[in-house]
Amino acid sequence: MSGPLSNLLVVDLSRVLAGPYATMVLADLGAQVIKVEHPDGGDDSRRFGPFIGGYSAYFASINRGKRSIALDLKADDDRRIFEALLARADVLVDNYRPGVMARLGYGPDVLAARFPHLIHAAVSGFGHTGPYSRKAAYDMVVQAMGGIMSITGTPGGEAVRVGTSIGDITAGLFTAIGILAALHDRSTTGKGQFVDVAMLDGQVAILENAITRFGATGQSPGPLGTRHPSIAPFAAFRCADAQIVIAAGNDDLFLDLAAAIGLDARDPRFASNEARSENVEALAKAMEARLKTGPAAEWLAIIDAAGVPCGPINDIAAMVADPQVQARNMIIHTHLPDGTPVIAAGNPIKLSGHPDPDVRPPAPALDDDREAILKALGLAPLVAKDTGDGG
Repeated sequence: MSGPLSNLLVVDLSRVLAGPYATMVLADLGAQVIKVEHPDGGDDSRRFGPFIGGYSAYFASINRGKRSIALDLKADDDRRIFEALLARADVLVDNYRPGVMARLGYGPDVLAARFPHLIHAAVSGFGHTGPYSRKAAYDMVVQAMGGIMSITGTPGGEAVRVGTSIGDITAGLFTAIGILAALHDRSTTGKGQFVDVAMLDGQVAILENAITRFGATGQSPGPLGTRHPSIAPFAAFRCADAQIVIAAGNDDLFLDLAAAIGLDARDPRFASNEARSENVEALAKAMEARLKTGPAAEWLAIIDAAGVPCGPINDIAAMVADPQVQARNMIIHTHLPDGTPVIAAGNPIKLSGHPDPDVRPPAPALDDDREAILKALGLAPLVAKDTGDGG
């Protein structure tokens, strides 16, 4: 892959999602990413479904365009290879619990002394400081502890997990941003540094105005279904055959919406955003009385023509087929090691100076690139281990 980061070498010790998502972003932007995996099965996500012909489509979707070498960091010969990689690398990414890298002899202080140019990015559940730093975490844990599950779902209902692994993905994105910031800093100082990203911190960071609302009112916000806490109408509404979302973010847009659907905008309950927010249930009832007279597609055309933000509630199949998603190259094509084609999400970062190909290199089989990597490092080729790779 060509791209703005094509001069960067990233050594990726991470597995499953948060770290691999960060390095996928870097790979999509052109970085050369080498996955260093344990010889005993490699990245855990190689064993996550869905499977296609024995290969993990989960693994393929997050690790496209990377290369793989299997190393046991407790074995002297493999440590020599790993350290040769670090001597050439710009970035090292790991998502071990704090303390694991130090026990292997590669803690942040050791790496800073031996490889002063290296950006070492560590993404973990709770970060490298604080009372929870050594605790294990998965996405579900940080979604719960970070407050986002408490504001997701319907009023009076039980806590609901966000439908994607937003704890991992948010941490991966912040890790990629931290790496790029540290690389920019290195261009001035000539020195690498340690980038410490916690999944829990990421959940706190994306709570939008929930923290401010708590500070202002002293009350913990709760779930509101599809409704926005301080803008109305800004929710899902029922038409004759399906729900649609309508987001009238200011008074002028509400007047345009009211005219489009035949709603009485002179009603004092709806005269301002503050009034509409106080009377949100009455507003929804009045709007749905009009919307239920026609099908969703017709109302979407009318409301869109009025310039009011609106849209259907797509399932994944409808989203994949959406002409805007297709036009933006957000569904890309790659393949499994046996050549089987698969689709995955594209890169949302569009750069005028670089191509955005709709076909991406595949994810590697375990240890697939050992010979080429050792040759590039000037080390004697070693016979690749029989990995029994499952994708």
